[in-house]
Amino acid sequence: EIVRPFSDPIKKTGHLVVLRGNLAPGGAVAKISGKEGECFEGTAKVYGAEEEAMKAILTGKIVKGDVVVIRYEGPRGGPGMREMLAPTSAIMGEGLGKDVALITDGRFSGGTHGFVVGHITPEAYDGGPLALVKDGDRIVIDAKAKEMRLVVSAAELKRRAKAWRRPKPRYTRGVLAKFAFLAKDASHGAVTDGGLGF
Repeated sequence: EIVRPFSDPIKKTGHLVVLRGNLAPGGAVAKISGKEGECFEGTAKVYGAEEEAMKAILTGKIVKGDVVVIRYEGPRGGPGMREMLAPTSAIMGEGLGKDVALITDGRFSGGTHGFVVGHITPEAYDGGPLALVKDGDRIVIDAKAKEMRLVVSAAELKRRAKAWRRPKPRYTRGVLAKFAFLAKDASHGAVTDGGLGF
């Protein structure tokens, strides 16, 4: 049951899937084993930092059918693109691993379980569609179609984008401020030397 034969895999294709769509036009990475299914549709619960999401998970504010949205954790917004292992572990610990999805512009490790999507580009700090999600919006994650979609009209997204304002940077001096200024998006490796022409 642990090591399965080629004739009976958990999933016939690879676990890593690059998703695109109106929520991730630059792409996003999902690790979908197939045990959790290949499609999830749920209601957004939006948080502007990992700590906010952790508090909500641990105080019972996240329920079956929710999509936890953690934004402003990308290479520039974090800054540094923190690993979101704690929230996914907390979701599993609350017994919601099969019933709740988590999406973020942050990153994940190989130890992540459940229906999770990270590395969303463009990140929220740069005004990507993730910044426009509101509590109660419907989100569809479809690994088979390789798509992640916010069920909101293009006109409404345009209206929200016009009203959006970038949050103040978390750091204005030192190494993290420099990193936030120089970092490229996740689809380009979050590198800081992208403009040097190497």
